Amino acid sequence: MSKVEEFEELRPLLFSIAYRILGSVSEAEDAVQETWLRYDLSGTRPASVKSFLSATVTRIAIDVLRSARVRREEYTGTWLPEPLLGDPYQDPARSAELADSVSMAALLLLERLSPLERAVFVLRDVFAFGFDEVAAAVGRSEAACRQLLVRARRHMREGRPRFAADERERTELAGRFFDALKNGDVAALRGVLSADVELVGDGGGKAPQLARAVVGAEGVARLLAAVYPLMARIDVTFEPREVNGGPGAVFRDRDGRVLHVLALDVADGRIRAVRSVLNPDKLGHLGPVADAWAVDAELKRVRRGLR
Repeated sequence: MSKVEEFEELRPLLFSIAYRILGSVSEAEDAVQETWLRYDLSGTRPASVKSFLSATVTRIAIDVLRSARVRREEYTGTWLPEPLLGDPYQDPARSAELADSVSMAALLLLERLSPLERAVFVLRDVFAFGFDEVAAAVGRSEAACRQLLVRARRHMREGRPRFAADERERTELAGRFFDALKNGDVAALRGVLSADVELVGDGGGKAPQLARAVVGAEGVARLLAAVYPLMARIDVTFEPREVNGGPGAVFRDRDGRVLHVLALDVADGRIRAVRSVLNPDKLGHLGPVADAWAVDAELKRVRRGLR
């Protein structure tokens, strides 16, 4: 195959590696593009194109993550990963690992790791690269990579729920959640939420957002039941979609522009987190983005008219 054909065949894998290291669609796409430029300018053909490109995109992503961590410390409000509606890389032999590792919950856990720990964990535990390939990618010895992996696994294990939900359970709970949301049914919402459920929003200072997370089934149910029926009055619609490998929805204004993306975290038989990404900078890859401030102003006018 030509260089272009080799690269395009591996592009889904390269993006999936970069996205899990960075938690950003736009930064992952940039990392993949930079990988192509380096490959195209390379004067030699590697023995394994897959190993070479995977190592290159990993090193680029690590460098990007190191600088991104500083920006995230200064981020306005809660930082959430950019929503991903479909993972371009598929491997039936590792479907469970791939789906779990791209969830919002997993990506937030990965934020606790150092860039090297994160890269080693992604390459080894998610994509099953050999330790020799992992070591070459991150520029450390195999022994050092094994230690990095031990620490990464410990951090990930400590943050995971005891009982993860299967796909059927997630689908059933999500269906009940969105039905209750449409109807503004507080009791039905309360019935699918865990007692310590958390509602968080990421506006990045560029869209209306909660001043702080809302915690507890009663408060979250009442807030959601109050807000979403009002949104329907101004023709905001939502479409249930798979978001980061789990249940979620894309909300749009009356002109079909993306307003925000909702992701549900399901475990232990209940919804334990509701995460909403409203920052327009994180939604552009999904299509035209709505003016969230204008929608918020219209909602306030509707609310005043109902009093």
